[in-house]
Amino acid sequence: MIDITIGILIPFLGTTLGAACSYVVKGQLHQELQRALMGFSAGVMTAASVWSLLIPAMEQAASWGKWAFIPAVAGFWIGVAMLLLLDRCVPHLHLNSDEPEGIRAHLKKTTMLVLAVTLHNIPEGMAVGVVYAAFLSGQEGISLAGAIALSLGIAIQNFPEGAIISMPLRAAGLSSHRAFAGGMLSGVVEPVGAVATIWLTSLVVPLLPYLLSLAAGAMLYVVVEELIPEMSAGEHSNVGALSFSLGFTIMMTLDVALG
Repeated sequence: MIDITIGILIPFLGTTLGAACSYVVKGQLHQELQRALMGFSAGVMTAASVWSLLIPAMEQAASWGKWAFIPAVAGFWIGVAMLLLLDRCVPHLHLNSDEPEGIRAHLKKTTMLVLAVTLHNIPEGMAVGVVYAAFLSGQEGISLAGAIALSLGIAIQNFPEGAIISMPLRAAGLSSHRAFAGGMLSGVVEPVGAVATIWLTSLVVPLLPYLLSLAAGAMLYVVVEELIPEMSAGEHSNVGALSFSLGFTIMMTLDVALG
């Protein structure tokens, strides 16, 4: 159980370490570096969605024969719909944007930036939770090493995310402590979401293939709706695409080598 607890907390540690950059750097990140970090995160999340979530979801439904794709497709679209609903309802502001999204609310810009990253972290927490739930339920194809690999991959891409949210808060005039707290708190939803998903899956084990693919759909929604546009914003550059490829191959390597 200690291994499970540590695994759930690893992604949050990545966010916390990244948020600590507010104590070192006062200004904004250079645009090219932002693109690189966004591309890297997108690559990690895409690879995790395929190798850690969608493929295991179809393996869990192997008894369905040629219809084994049904839970994966259904869960995927539920995940997309869930993130679309949250995106439309929760007030938030994406990086390098001055136009808030979600319902109208009189919130500070810094608060909406934190909410944007918090939305981004919900599917990551679900992904970690459902993979550990699959391991705890003894499902074939899901090992503790594979679950740890997913935690490590998300933690690696959470580090730049923590920095991306805390440093703009610092540049906006917040103290180092408050900027760090904002970046760190944006990641709290991950262990909370992981625990909630483990609890839900323990109640209804047959839902596991659907929950695996639901997390994948939610993560890929974030990649396409947020990360890819941000890594490609501004003047043409290949940095985002190269960073995406790096993140994708690192996460794929972790999953295959450790899983």
